[in-house]
Amino acid sequence: MRIASWSWGGRLHAGTISRDGREATPLAVTDASRGVLEIIQRLARGEGLPPEAGVRMPVQALRLAAPLPRPARNLFCIGRNYREHAAELATTVFRETLPEQDAWPIVFTKFPETVVGPHDTVRLPHPSVSTQIDYESELAVVIGRGGRDIQRSRAMDHVFGYTVVNDVSARDVQVRHQQWVLGKSFDTFCPMGPWIVTADELDARGTRVRGWVTPKGGVAELRQDGRTADMIFDIPTLVETCSRGITLVPGDIIATGTPSGVGMGFKPPKWLGPGDVFRVEIDGIGAIENRFDYA
Repeated sequence: MRIASWSWGGRLHAGTISRDGREATPLAVTDASRGVLEIIQRLARGEGLPPEAGVRMPVQALRLAAPLPRPARNLFCIGRNYREHAAELATTVFRETLPEQDAWPIVFTKFPETVVGPHDTVRLPHPSVSTQIDYESELAVVIGRGGRDIQRSRAMDHVFGYTVVNDVSARDVQVRHQQWVLGKSFDTFCPMGPWIVTADELDARGTRVRGWVTPKGGVAELRQDGRTADMIFDIPTLVETCSRGITLVPGDIIATGTPSGVGMGFKPPKWLGPGDVFRVEIDGIGAIENRFDYA
């Protein structure tokens, strides 16, 4: 099953998307501004889907929003979770802070206000704030059944499904503050979508993650191409880690890290600028594509 949030007719809606991704059916949710959160919560309680609330519409006629446009709290994010990405960072200014690679996952956070839709514009900060804007193509896990101290062996029972995110980063801000939350949390710095695919339809532990940059006036260039099977810490381990002493709730999001090929890893670095477009595609889910520009 695919569930999504969209705007049409001046209103927000949440509902299901056909398997071929072409049709959307609205469901009767009480607060569509929270996207599909109510649907996830109902299913977590075993209540089933809400009833249909309108006719099917072609997806091309809608404006898709982030499936969870207002996360209830910060996103969990995992750093350096692909070996080749960790290796490319070892040649950058982050080399002094690299931990022992297989010890523990690096976990940081992004604020809820970072989330925007799959085709929304990402707002570049003023150059006095940051000039080193980077992209990170990522699979995101959406929690369906909450819990604390979840055992790795039961972790997949708590996964509702998966979506696509771009963990946009201001690298100079990360370095300046010697931690990641500010450089990761500018408004609009987490495009998400195009929908959530439920875990029963996708084994995301072995799918392909790709990212393309189309420079302003240029042609698309494949920058990232990896597989989730190459993660250092797999999805069950990440769920176990994030739930240690912390209660996960339905709708929580865990971004699982990015493959190699980020802008920072090039020599010289390839930062995003005004008019550039970045596309993330994950097999079995779909794609998001966002333009970067000043407000």
